[in-house]
Amino acid sequence: MTDAWTNRKRRSIMNLCVNCKEGTIFLSSKECSSEAHTGEYIFEYVDKCIEEIGPQNVIQVVTDNASNNMAAANMMKKKRPNMFWTSCATHTLNLMLQGIGNLSRFTRVVDKAKAFTIFIYAHHKILALMRKHTKKRDIIRSGVTRFATSFLTLQSLMDKKKDLKVMVASDEREQCKHVKTTKGKTTYATVVNAHFWDGVSLCLKVFDPLFKILRIVDGDKKPSMGFLLVLRSSSPIIMRFKTK
Repeated sequence: MTDAWTNRKRRSIMNLCVNCKEGTIFLSSKECSSEAHTGEYIFEYVDKCIEEIGPQNVIQVVTDNASNNMAAANMMKKKRPNMFWTSCATHTLNLMLQGIGNLSRFTRVVDKAKAFTIFIYAHHKILALMRKHTKKRDIIRSGVTRFATSFLTLQSLMDKKKDLKVMVASDEREQCKHVKTTKGKTTYATVVNAHFWDGVSLCLKVFDPLFKILRIVDGDKKPSMGFLLVLRSSSPIIMRFKTK
């Protein structure tokens, strides 16, 4: 399994891990900041590690769906036609969630949810007030790299819907100077807007089937492939769209 990332010093790192019945084991790591991450470069690195392990001990290579990885996969097929090169299911599902989320009807809702959350956590008095009304339960904040966290943010907001409505209508909130700013007024309008909550509800209905599968394939406790055929998510999504 390959994994490329950038550390805090902006150095590009590529890792290789081995997954077997004993679990996932670190195999190799190299800094590749000065190298172009081409398909050929990735192929040569992976192929070298396969030789070190022994081709007879390798069944498949797992990467994300980036074009350079797909180019490396084609090279591997030519040299080792008996070896599988598989796209990471977690990355694929995240791309599917992102693709759905890029539809305008969902983008508007997600953007409003992000703006509301950012405003809350940017001001300590308002954050303390929210925690008071939600009994110290925080809002899950969206990440930059994985769209699935947007689903968690929406679910977190929906779980606290009543508490948030009480908070924005409280006298304590009116005493916070930041609520009188443009962003403060926008967050108030978001929480009291019934159309926003209808949009959140629709997003959750559509994202939920894919997110359930994502939680299974992204787990480490048990092999997940055997459960995927049972969780066919396209039909639930289609049915939920037909109801709107």
